[in-house]
Amino acid sequence: MATYTKLSSGSWRVQVRRKGRYVSETFLRRDDARRWATETERQVDRGETPTKSRIARLKTFGELIDLHIDDMCDVGKSPRRSKAAALDMLQRHLGKCNIAALDRERLIRFGRDRAAQGAGPMTLGIDIGFVKLILAHAAAVHGLPVKVEPVDLARIALKRLGLVGKGNQRDRRPTQDELDRLIAHFDANPRQIAPVGQIIRFAVATAMRQEEICKARWSDMDARTRMLLIRDRKDPRNKNGNNQRIPLFAATGYDAWAIVEDRLAKRSNDDDRIFPFNHRSVGTAFRLGCADLDIHDLHFHDLRHEGTSRLFEAGFTIEQVALVTGHKDWKMLRRYTHLKPEMLHTIQRRGQRSWRLRLTGISARLLPCKVFENERGIDRVHLLWEIALHIGPKAP
Repeated sequence: MATYTKLSSGSWRVQVRRKGRYVSETFLRRDDARRWATETERQVDRGETPTKSRIARLKTFGELIDLHIDDMCDVGKSPRRSKAAALDMLQRHLGKCNIAALDRERLIRFGRDRAAQGAGPMTLGIDIGFVKLILAHAAAVHGLPVKVEPVDLARIALKRLGLVGKGNQRDRRPTQDELDRLIAHFDANPRQIAPVGQIIRFAVATAMRQEEICKARWSDMDARTRMLLIRDRKDPRNKNGNNQRIPLFAATGYDAWAIVEDRLAKRSNDDDRIFPFNHRSVGTAFRLGCADLDIHDLHFHDLRHEGTSRLFEAGFTIEQVALVTGHKDWKMLRRYTHLKPEMLHTIQRRGQRSWRLRLTGISARLLPCKVFENERGIDRVHLLWEIALHIGPKAP
């Protein structure tokens, strides 16, 4: 039963009481109130949750995208750069599409169009995932009668067509010659404001991302332990508060601590950042440098891959490397690890040398690892190794 009341403002309030349910809305016109009340009574009769008038008026997929963004901003989780870019793309391609017309066939056509524009299997899979996210949010949070099954069917079809799948993982590692040429190129350029050569060495030494390097702070560095705190490190779930301390050492061929000391000696302002430069400007300079030197298919992020691989080649375990790179498990870490086959000879020789030293029985009994925790910032495993070399008898 619907009850209509005209308010002093001239608006109409409609109240619906039906099967123990009560909902009310306010409209400028009585006809709008009557239509909403009729639809609401039908929803209650079907056992559905009545939809608010503001939500019920949403007709296009673009309006659902705006609704999702507004809801996430209300809870302090506004879309970040990658998600915002994906939603903006969906707004351009599907924003004007009626919700009822967003069926399996329309989504398959969207996938074909995106693939024709150059989107790869991984990218298109992410796009389809965001479409499902928007529809599922509207259904779960606001009770809109939208279905996600067509999205699942479209994904299956696009996968059969080879348009959705796993992306081609990059295995590009810079050679030492390429690194040397890049560093020399930037160091020899007097017009280069940002010390890109130094940033390249620091990136390989720490396996940090481009943006993380340019946001690192002096106030987050502990000179006694040679540790650096990275704030809000990238995480697929939530980066806010995902802080991590990493060691500044020389395990990858470049000494991160020496680079920081050099930056400190040249510090000339009160900026708290160790590298006070825009990370996008650094990336642009890196791309231009690669073009000038005729170095092909090398991205700045490949330096993170290089640093991670060098840590493994230096003999660190998965757990130890994850403490530097910030990865949560081996599956995530594996895609950044590209060991060179020739390094297996070095790893084998290192293992044989370690076995000969263990035969002396000294390094295992001499000093517990706990003694050297946080002392002088020296890695305790390396310290034990050094003591074994100096105190233990020479291996045959």
